[in-house]
Amino acid sequence: MRSDRLGKLGLTLRWAPAFYAQQLGRRAPAGPCHLIFALADHFEPSILPGQPGQFAALSVQHQRLEHWCRAYPRIFDAWRDQEGFPFRHTYFFPAEQYDRGLLDQLAAHCHAGWGEVEIHLHHGIERPDTAANTRRQLLEFRDLLANRHGCLSRWQGAGEPRYAFVHGNWALANSAQGRFCGVDEEMQILAGTGCYADLTLPAAPSPAQVAKINALYECGLPLEQRAPHRRGRNLRAGHTPTAFPLILQGPLALFFRGGRPKIENAELSGGNPPTPARFARWRRATIAVAGRPDWIFIKLHCHGMDPRDEPAMLGDRIQAFLAWLTAHAHERGDTLHFTTAREMTNIALAACDGRSGNPGEYRNYRLRAGQPAGATPDDRDQAGARK
Repeated sequence: MRSDRLGKLGLTLRWAPAFYAQQLGRRAPAGPCHLIFALADHFEPSILPGQPGQFAALSVQHQRLEHWCRAYPRIFDAWRDQEGFPFRHTYFFPAEQYDRGLLDQLAAHCHAGWGEVEIHLHHGIERPDTAANTRRQLLEFRDLLANRHGCLSRWQGAGEPRYAFVHGNWALANSAQGRFCGVDEEMQILAGTGCYADLTLPAAPSPAQVAKINALYECGLPLEQRAPHRRGRNLRAGHTPTAFPLILQGPLALFFRGGRPKIENAELSGGNPPTPARFARWRRATIAVAGRPDWIFIKLHCHGMDPRDEPAMLGDRIQAFLAWLTAHAHERGDTLHFTTAREMTNIALAACDGRSGNPGEYRNYRLRAGQPAGATPDDRDQAGARK
């Protein structure tokens, strides 16, 4: 039993050596910085806390979403970034839980400027999934989102729909010891179905967490292999990436509280809301494109529909944090940019192409958002921004 526990601990903390090496080698850039925030919301209206495998009634899901879409603009309109954009969620909706009414409502919320919809997938729960079924689910859901709901994006506004992805249960490319996936070649399938970026990580304390941390990178192993993202080539200025999906990680750190080690994994929850102390850890991770250190990427994640987390999603805690973040940005030398997953990816691609200056100018650099019925490109690009 002891050896089993030690083995699990080793899997959980396989990334610790990389973290301490980064602590020694990374330094926050001197001078003003642009902070590029994105919140990857594992958005599951069906969630029933403490009841895995069970789902809320569809009527309850609609009630939850209606409450969210009504409350969110009223609460978050007050805090805007450099370009006038509000703090938004990227809603990674589970492909296997598609409901047209839910997506109609969520898409309308997003088209009004309060976020964007991308793809989430839970699979391989009871038994390992197959490559063919994974590809089918992704393509069907991708096309529903793009063609029926006006969501997702296209490269330079043309071609097949493109999407960002998070993996249910963190098991990206079968990285959780064979559980919650079963498809070694999943990364290759993502690439072939139009996925431009994966935002699953960090996954700690899950065993799906890889040793490479606090990075924006291309997979360094063949995409048909299990967990090819366990190694990678960091994005850097002057090098246009060619291996998609890109891996956009959020901050991951170890710290001590009360003499005990704790994991900072960038999750917002009821028990772990955003605070100035956590912000300091996120910033200190200095996740950036090499050669553009003054553009710092802070990718957070949450489960926005978990009732236990509502104080951190809509309550006093998130409101107090955003009030502090926006009020004190100038004295810290920070310029804030609240982005979606798509916009964050575009900004990273612009940095790879050697762009400089204000990263907010590159929100629509390569990946152009879908159009709701009757909207013009200018309507969509500027939704949610104050002019």
